[in-house]
Amino acid sequence: MKLANFRFETDADGIALATWDMAGRSMNVITPEVMSDLETIIKAVAEDAAIKGCVITSGKPDSFSGGADLTMLQGLGVEYARLVKSKGEAPAMTYFFEESRKLSLLFRALETCGKPFVAVINGVCLGGAFELALACHHRIVSDDPKTRVGLPEVKVGLFPGAGGTQRVARLMQTGDALQMLFKGEQIKALPARNMGLVHQVLPKEAMVEAARDWIKAGGSGVAPWDEKGFKLPSNKVHSPAGMQIWPPANAIYRRETQGNYPAAQAILSSVYEGLQLPMDLGLRVESRYFAKILRSTEAAMMIRTLFISMQDLNKGARRPKAEPAASLKTVGVVGAGFMGAGVAYVTANAGMNVILVDRDQEAADKGKAYSHKLMSDQIMKGRARTADREALLDRITATADYSALAACDLIIEAVFEDPKVKDEVIRKIEVHIRPGTIFASNTSTLPITGLAKSSKAADKFIGIHFFSPVEKMMLVEIIMGKKTGDAALAMAIDYVRGIKKTPIVVKDARGFFANRCVLGYIAEGYEMLLEGVPPAMIEAAGRQAGMPVGPLSLNDEIALDLGLKIMKATEVQLGPNAIDQRQKAMLVEMVDKLGRMGRKAKKGFYDYPEGAPKRLWPDLVKLQPAHLKPEQVDMTVLKNRLLAIQALEAARTVEEGVVTDPREADVGSILGFGFAPYTGGTLSYIEGLGAARFVAMCDALAKIYGPRFKPNKQLREMAKAGGSYYAATKAA
Repeated sequence: MKLANFRFETDADGIALATWDMAGRSMNVITPEVMSDLETIIKAVAEDAAIKGCVITSGKPDSFSGGADLTMLQGLGVEYARLVKSKGEAPAMTYFFEESRKLSLLFRALETCGKPFVAVINGVCLGGAFELALACHHRIVSDDPKTRVGLPEVKVGLFPGAGGTQRVARLMQTGDALQMLFKGEQIKALPARNMGLVHQVLPKEAMVEAARDWIKAGGSGVAPWDEKGFKLPSNKVHSPAGMQIWPPANAIYRRETQGNYPAAQAILSSVYEGLQLPMDLGLRVESRYFAKILRSTEAAMMIRTLFISMQDLNKGARRPKAEPAASLKTVGVVGAGFMGAGVAYVTANAGMNVILVDRDQEAADKGKAYSHKLMSDQIMKGRARTADREALLDRITATADYSALAACDLIIEAVFEDPKVKDEVIRKIEVHIRPGTIFASNTSTLPITGLAKSSKAADKFIGIHFFSPVEKMMLVEIIMGKKTGDAALAMAIDYVRGIKKTPIVVKDARGFFANRCVLGYIAEGYEMLLEGVPPAMIEAAGRQAGMPVGPLSLNDEIALDLGLKIMKATEVQLGPNAIDQRQKAMLVEMVDKLGRMGRKAKKGFYDYPEGAPKRLWPDLVKLQPAHLKPEQVDMTVLKNRLLAIQALEAARTVEEGVVTDPREADVGSILGFGFAPYTGGTLSYIEGLGAARFVAMCDALAKIYGPRFKPNKQLREMAKAGGSYYAATKAA
């Protein structure tokens, strides 16, 4: 038997062992070649009377498989488009449907071949790989803490299309199955067993033998749903019990997705229709929905941004290739406040030593205590042990002595956002560090080129902008000053990858990329308030557009006084015309006169009563100079404004050269400020609509709401030429 990705052997008891071990890859993935190998294995097991059953396991030490290679699905879409042009829509769609369901048919062939198959899983088993496991007749997972199973396809705009919706819904109560499929979360070993997704949890070294024993003991090669008399866990769909599930399930889907995610609706439909049919017809229904979703704009954009582009960036796509890999052992963090303490935590959590410096020992110790709190929270949730906390704290040295920074490979300054304060600290640090040490400033607004003037080596000076809270936010902006060199860039990217966050590289400019876009979102909320739009409608429009929270709520999280400070600083540096004076007056009223500074003060645009959900401040309407009735407001226009203002700012950053790679704008906008993920990001939003249509929409908005909606020159030219940001990048 010739196999490229599996080792296949049979023992004296007639039990076959198929070990999935792809050469040159750290993790197995499902490719056409892997599918071909699996087909060969299934046929061999089914046709050889001497083989009693088969165990499928992985040759990788820490994982089973991450699932399907989504570039394979991208290629399917390209071929479909080609066939539409050459042969027409009907033949192209037939081809697309049959190709897109090949994996589903393969797994069904395994399930019905007549011989028992056992999946032995250690480490990660996700997506199509877990659908393979679900098609097996018995599943054993490792008790290793790293073991995870799940179906996360919904997070990239897809849904489980190789039998996942049908098998999960036949293994679990329908409500639980829908929740699992909607969330797409990774599930640990014991919860997976308790949910009925797997049969046994064992030590790694005992799993294969246990699988063999199960087959030798007469393990059935027939799935439960293929047995006569099988009953659904939640009874029939149209039974009294079933009808208690579907109306609330539909309401939850609407509430959670706002109708923006076609894949979530397809999950609901696939399960609802599939549970009313025999398994083979249920799988066909699932395949039809899968083919439809695979051709959707949302899936195309989300796969590109949240899988392919993010993978590229996480692998260091923007790293200068000529620079040697950095060996980061000790990182200095100067400033032990909220941001600095968070940076110290994620750095130590990645296994690096940290020198945490502040003005006095008390302040430094307070910063280190933040790591103690975070680790204690992890221990309480069962995600860490006391020994883990002690080991992490041992890696952090809190001190007021700047000379301790001499041993550091990288310095990250995270002091107060004031040019004078930063200038003083930078000069003080550089007295003690080694020549050639890379120096990074964590700043959200101050230009890096200006800060680099305080340094003796501007080529070694770079910006590393963390988002708050550092331990939760996965994006880091790396900012290149005018004189920043490749060595600094390489070190910064290596560091960000080392702490398991996603780096994007941007050129120096006020607000860089993320803040420019998100401040536009917040400012548009101000504009709507001043126009008289009911505050609740502003917030609802933000959520319905796909943002995680409305613009007023987001402003509360960031802090109103910070927004006012940025506005005042901009006015001082660029003049009164650089800001909207009406917006400034409103913030002055809120912050300086009423003390409403946001969530941290428990009052901002919202009130935050103790022990109760937040609620919009009732007297906010008194600050509005005008009042519109709800029936006078078009929610579609509000949603368009909130998304368009951010996408336009992203387009301007590209024209100005602040962003040079569209992957970074799209990944950065979703990870950095939650730009509607179903769009694929700010630039993909433009591309999904089509540049010409987007420009026409913005021109219409500009006529009513002002010049801030006027498209920039590069965008207009792109619309006229029928181009896109990604096509322009490939051409370059």
